[in-house]
Amino acid sequence: MTSLRYQSWKVAWTFFATCMLLLSLQIVYGFIMGFAHMGYDVLHDFIPFNTARATHTNLLVVWLLAGFMGSAYIIIPDEAQRELWSMKLAWVQWASLVVVGVVAIIGFHLNWWEGRKFLEIPRPLDYLVVVNVLAFLLNIGMTVFTGKRYTTTALTLLAGLTAAALLYLPGMITFDSQVYDSYFRWWVVHLWVEGVWELVMGAILSYLLIKLSGVDREVIEKWLYVIVGLTFLSGILGTGHHYYWIGTPEYWLMIGGFFSALEPLAFLGMALYTVAMARRGGRRHPNKVALTWSVGCGIMSFVGAGFLGFAHTLPQVNVWTHGTLVTAMHGHMAFWEAYAMLNFAMIAYALPEMTGRKLYTHWMAEWAFWVSNIGMVAMTGAFAVAGVTQVYLERRVGMDFLAVQDAVSIHFFGLILAASLFTVGIAMFIVQFIQYGHPLKMPVAAQPGEPDAAPVPAK
Repeated sequence: MTSLRYQSWKVAWTFFATCMLLLSLQIVYGFIMGFAHMGYDVLHDFIPFNTARATHTNLLVVWLLAGFMGSAYIIIPDEAQRELWSMKLAWVQWASLVVVGVVAIIGFHLNWWEGRKFLEIPRPLDYLVVVNVLAFLLNIGMTVFTGKRYTTTALTLLAGLTAAALLYLPGMITFDSQVYDSYFRWWVVHLWVEGVWELVMGAILSYLLIKLSGVDREVIEKWLYVIVGLTFLSGILGTGHHYYWIGTPEYWLMIGGFFSALEPLAFLGMALYTVAMARRGGRRHPNKVALTWSVGCGIMSFVGAGFLGFAHTLPQVNVWTHGTLVTAMHGHMAFWEAYAMLNFAMIAYALPEMTGRKLYTHWMAEWAFWVSNIGMVAMTGAFAVAGVTQVYLERRVGMDFLAVQDAVSIHFFGLILAASLFTVGIAMFIVQFIQYGHPLKMPVAAQPGEPDAAPVPAK
């Protein structure tokens, strides 16, 4: 049996298992909303649409963050070449994150929330989130700064996660003015997704490509600098495309429009980065599935987050499309291709390393990739057709909102079929996750160059 390199990988596996559970629950709530759009809102007395939507979107945020944290507990010790600073703190941090998530979901069903889109969790839980993230940053930060080496990959990951924590704070400020409140709310929502999370994405892809492609670290990390530069060039002022119609000054039309047009450059750079590194790799790593998820993440993030975002955020288009199902079209593919696939790539790489099992050679591993991605592309198409129809009927023809919703409900039948295919792909991935088993009883290997670090016997 292969020994674990670091004890922190046990924590990482638990975070990944949490991801799979929360993603499954998110899909359930997605189906509830899909059937409600078709008129089959049979659960309305127990789970109203607004509750299902808040639960669906917040589960997305929590499971993606859990995946990033699990990835950090693998990458940071490996890059720093030392054990995690505090294993006890890591377990406490995982448990507190789960508690916050569970309490928030229960709160949504009891109408205990703030009611601010994407930031619905009740205010007392906000403070617990801050404490949780500070504990996480303390743990990985101390691991980095007391490690044997500093790498660009590790420091970029730490910077991205730290910036995400800092940018959560503006979302805790509330204003009586809807304009001010919405203005600062986007500091969290946009600057996470199209700003600092891209740093996290670049760092994790950098680590995976170093491990899987065989290209020299120096070459890959030079590309990482380019990604960081493009992200900050476009992502920060690109926040302006959320300010067009909320009562902010008119200059945001020009600033937001221009920098929104530049935002696809960061994702295009990410796509070129992953493809170029994968093609020039001299080593053919046997775990081709993990490399497929990594390259797919880089390429498809340009399609979902870059191209589809550009297609409807320019002010000349967004004046018609904002607040419609066109936004859902962009959002679903962007989150899946950029960040969900990133977590799947990390899990696909880490599980064989943790367990010593090579299930990536099984047909199910490859089929999970293709079936889930085909399902997501089909879902995006269904949202696109429904969204364009909604824009035309509601905002050009002038039909009543509810009449338009009834007219586009047929498209949600196609959406549910596509979502079912997507779910089959996710189920395949989860089945493989279970088949890999867990590394919790595996011994931990001695650290290279540390004579005092003896293998920990299995319990």
